[in-house]
Amino acid sequence: MGLFFIDTDSGRVATQRQLTFAGLGDTMTPPPRPWHQIRGSGDASTLWYAVLRKQERGIWLGSLVFRQGDHYPLLLSRGWDEVSVEEIASFGPATPTSQEGIGDLDDAIQALAAAEISGHTPELRALGGQAPRPADD
Repeated sequence: MGLFFIDTDSGRVATQRQLTFAGLGDTMTPPPRPWHQIRGSGDASTLWYAVLRKQERGIWLGSLVFRQGDHYPLLLSRGWDEVSVEEIASFGPATPTSQEGIGDLDDAIQALAAAEISGHTPELRALGGQAPRPADD
């Protein structure tokens, strides 16, 4: 998915690609304040990582944590809230026709959120919930 940023004033979360499309930066120039990069892997996916936020001393902090790690439940127990995939996907211009640059990213995020793959094996989850194609002999 990429890099995530948090608006330290409002707690709003967006991806670098969404902010770039909105004209708030690009791959070489980070978005201006109050946007702050959430530290984490540059290729993080919300399938494996959770975006968390918490308000401390008047500003919003963000964290990216591996869902299956010990740190995830620890932060939740300390008052951090998970930012839903739908909320992240909703960031962008007001009209759908003006989202051409981020449409494929939003579609991918929404497809992950809508997919009912929780009951599948890890191998099927890695394939997006679809069974592998049989090998040609």
